[in-house]
Amino acid sequence: MGDNDPLTLAAAWRDGGHGVALATVVATWGSSPRPAGSQLVVRDDGVHQGSVSGGCIEGAVIEEALAVINGGDAKLLSYGVTNERAWEVGLSCGGTVEVHVAPIPEILDQLLADRAAHRPVALLTNLETGDVELTHDHQALREDRSRKVDDVFVQALNPPLRLIIVGAVHIAQSLVQMAQLAGYHVTLVDPRGAFADRERFADLDVIDEWPDKALTALAPDTRSAVVTLSHDPKLDDPALTVALRSDAFYIGCLGSRRTHAKRLERLAELGFTADDTARLHGPVGLDIGALSPGEIALSIMAEITQARRT
Repeated sequence: MGDNDPLTLAAAWRDGGHGVALATVVATWGSSPRPAGSQLVVRDDGVHQGSVSGGCIEGAVIEEALAVINGGDAKLLSYGVTNERAWEVGLSCGGTVEVHVAPIPEILDQLLADRAAHRPVALLTNLETGDVELTHDHQALREDRSRKVDDVFVQALNPPLRLIIVGAVHIAQSLVQMAQLAGYHVTLVDPRGAFADRERFADLDVIDEWPDKALTALAPDTRSAVVTLSHDPKLDDPALTVALRSDAFYIGCLGSRRTHAKRLERLAELGFTADDTARLHGPVGLDIGALSPGEIALSIMAEITQARRT
């Protein structure tokens, strides 16, 4: 998470001697610019970061947060947004949002430690009593969606989604941009310096090691997608041998149907069964008639999204 992440900021401000409160969206009805789990962190001098409404109710929430910092009780607030006000902040219609305002939880350090270790963790807050606890196994984590369950708000805090691309080809340039827009942390793997140069892939994690060594170190998990684009078996196959033994939720391979058939034959010779290789998406991407590198990248990102959501 970045330095502007509300939970990270809350810990930093607390450690700096400030009083801090957190406002969290726990439920919405109708149109809402911010989903459940969105947070606004407020410091005792009024400095704040984050959002609970996109601007509709921030001022009122900050006032309530300052009252909590000054010794007030935690509060569950409900706000209605009129149709007229909704248009001003880019919504098609009004709605209602519930916001829980409370001091930062005592278990914040453990929560941040779990996130630093890339462990999925959910923060459970009893909205009636204010009691909090952490869990690493909850349906909200599997669905990647925070929600209120009776009087308990479950805030799902999963590690970032990851996309590992093997092959610094032209398609990769478009795919990197699309994946980042979709919220993925992207890593590019290619031992060929002439391909993976920094001018073509600025501000990106680029690993110039052999793909099997790189993927072993990256350890793809259930929040990871792997796409091989090099079109060279010497690079793609070693990456696939690691990816197929991992928990990656998506593995895609560039190439025609004929190329993919030969790929399956090579993987079978390496001991992979038909059930193993059935996980591979090849030819990679949804069949939308894509031709240009940008269109192919679009089809790949669409298929990754489909695999994650179904």
